[in-house]
Amino acid sequence: MSAPEKPQFDPLSIDPQPPAPIATDSFPPPAVAPTAPAPKGGENPVWSGWDVLVIAILTLGILFITQLVIVLAVRQFTHPHRSWIELAQMPTLALLSQFLAYIPVALYMFLLVEGKYHTRFWQAIRWNWPGVAGLSLLAVGVFMLSFDALGRFLPMPKTTPFDQFFDRPLDAYLTAAFAITLGPLMEELFFRGFLYPVLARRMGAVWGIILTALPFGLMHYAQYRSWSAVLIVVLVGVVLTTVRAVTKSVASSFLVHVGYNGTLMLLAAWATDGFRHMEKAGVLLF
Repeated sequence: MSAPEKPQFDPLSIDPQPPAPIATDSFPPPAVAPTAPAPKGGENPVWSGWDVLVIAILTLGILFITQLVIVLAVRQFTHPHRSWIELAQMPTLALLSQFLAYIPVALYMFLLVEGKYHTRFWQAIRWNWPGVAGLSLLAVGVFMLSFDALGRFLPMPKTTPFDQFFDRPLDAYLTAAFAITLGPLMEELFFRGFLYPVLARRMGAVWGIILTALPFGLMHYAQYRSWSAVLIVVLVGVVLTTVRAVTKSVASSFLVHVGYNGTLMLLAAWATDGFRHMEKAGVLLF
């Protein structure tokens, strides 16, 4: 007897069944990356508040060391009989110390932005030169002289430590040159370039303006030893920082700063016959 024949399997004979629908409810929705909140003041610098603090400490430290070295050198070779305090207060040596100290500080600012954060310095600092039309910002600095009129209603000192920078015409001319070039440039880079955007990002533009102007004014206390004078400088700082906030340009606040300082220097030079009779000038503020 022969074995029964096995049935042949034909895959085409099977009716195809549609695939079962997949329950989409069993899958969680795709994850969405959280969006960082927008900065309060519209400012978002690449550096942090710690970076700004390091710049401030570095500036004070380098200025102290530079002045100490210069005083030691002068006392050793040219003025051995003068005291350290006298030499440290000499206008020419003080200006030279600031000039030499600002060079490594400016270099550190540049390397911080370009080296650490890999961002173009002038773009990150928001220099944004306003062009030829922006020279009108110099006039804003001239109008800020109205703040000095407040001195008539405040207890202003008759003399200040800053007066010694105008005791001699040579010192006065060097001070005037510094006041319209490197001085306002470095102050604007630090206060309006580095400090303000960090404060505005965290606290908003208004508080950023106020908290930038306060240390700017306090920095000048050693020059005048007068809280009334500091108040006027704070008001000047409010205007400078407001210009920076509105125009988004440190170059604009720099021009206003130069306009203010330059007008003060011109008026002082005119009133004192070329800085030869400083008793006619009264208290200078910048």
